[in-house]
Amino acid sequence: MYPTPRPEVLARDWIPPVVLGREKEVAEVVRRLDAPRPAAPPPWIVGVCGPSGAGSSAVARRAARVTLDRLRGSAPGVRPRLVAVRTEGARGAHGVASALLRHLDEGFDGRGFPVAEVLAGFLRRLRREGQPFVVLLDDVQVGGPDLGPILRAFAAPDRFLPEGEFGLPPTWLLLAGTPEAWGTAISALPDPTIAGRPVGLTLYDAPTLRAILEDRVIRALGGPFPADRLAGLVERTVADGGSARRGIDLLRRELLGTGSEAGREWAVPGNRPLRVEVESRVVRAIEAATQDRAARVGDVRRFEAQIAEAQGAAPLPPTTLWRRIVRLERAGYVRREIRPGGEGGTRSVLRLLSPVEEWVTSAHRTETRRAGAAWTDPTTAVSLGRGPESATGAPWGRPPSDRAD
Repeated sequence: MYPTPRPEVLARDWIPPVVLGREKEVAEVVRRLDAPRPAAPPPWIVGVCGPSGAGSSAVARRAARVTLDRLRGSAPGVRPRLVAVRTEGARGAHGVASALLRHLDEGFDGRGFPVAEVLAGFLRRLRREGQPFVVLLDDVQVGGPDLGPILRAFAAPDRFLPEGEFGLPPTWLLLAGTPEAWGTAISALPDPTIAGRPVGLTLYDAPTLRAILEDRVIRALGGPFPADRLAGLVERTVADGGSARRGIDLLRRELLGTGSEAGREWAVPGNRPLRVEVESRVVRAIEAATQDRAARVGDVRRFEAQIAEAQGAAPLPPTTLWRRIVRLERAGYVRREIRPGGEGGTRSVLRLLSPVEEWVTSAHRTETRRAGAAWTDPTTAVSLGRGPESATGAPWGRPPSDRAD
C-alpha cells in the first residue's frame, strides 16, 4: 500500500474538476437545464441515463455544479443550492422524500409522517427559501424506490403549498440512473413528454478508463503510480464489464488495502499502510449515527457512550472523541460541516465520504475494558457489518427521539 495523502478523491461522491470522457454530455445537460431561466414552463426535469458505472452520477453532479455557478453569476444576491439524494438503498418514496427534507431541516425525522406530508414540508421550505434549487435524485435503478410521488409533487407543487401561495422559486430536477429506471420514473408524470429524452451514456472504452484511473491515482498519491499496476487495474475493470465504479473500487483497494487486498504491503521501501488508530467503538458509533443521513457529532457521542457502557468501559471525553474524528477526517473517511443551529448558533455535523466497511483502522492502544466486562478483541483491525447490539439486545440505530433537535 502507498501512503495516500488525499484518499478523499477515491470516495464515491468526489467529482473531478473535469469529467474525463464526458465533456460533451456535461455540456448537453447544462444546455438542457438552461439556467438561469429556461424558456419552457416548469417543471424542468432532465435525465442522465446509462448502465451502472457509465458516469451518470459524475455527469449529473458536474452539470449541477456548473448550473449553480451560472445562477450565482446571474444576479447579485442569488444563492442557489444543490440538494442531492442517492435513492439506492432508500426505504421507498418516503425515504427519498425524508432525505430531501433533511437537506433543509437537518433534524427532521420522517417516522410517523405520510409521504405526502413530507413532500409538502420540502416544497414549502423551497418556497420559503426563495432561492434557486437544483435537486438531484441519483442512482435511480430498477427495483429501487418508487419516485412517482416525488415527480408528481414537482409537476404540481401548488397542491402541497399553503392556501393562497403558488409556484416555487426556479427549481430544476435532475435524475441520474439506468434508462429502464428513467422510463419507469417519468411514466408517473401526468405528461411524461415534459421530461424530454434523457442524455444517454455508454460504458467507457479502455483508453478512457485508463485516463480516469490514472487521474484519480495521481490526485490521491500526489505523484506517479506504477504503470504495470495501472494496466492491470484497467484489464481487470474491462474484464469485469468496464464499469468506472468498479475501476475506482479496485483502485481504492490497491491504495488503501481494503477488501480482499487488506493487509498486503507495497514492495516499495519506506511505504507504510494507511491505518487510522481509533477505538473500534468510535467507528461503530459513527456507523450507527450516520445511517441514511448526516449526523450531529452529539449523536456520535451518545452512541459511543452507549457502546462503552455495554462493553463496561468509560466513554471517551468529548475532546478525545473529537480528536478521533479529526484523524478520520484527515484520512478522508469523513467530513465535518458547520451548520446553523444549536445553543451557540452553530452545530457540527458529520458526513461519511466512504462506506465504513472500507475504512482501514486499527484499535487505539488505550482501548481497554473494566474488569469482568464482556469484550471483543480490540487488537484486530475494525471490520463492521450492521453494527453492535446494546446491553438490552436492541440493535444500534438512530437516536430514540422523534427529532434530532
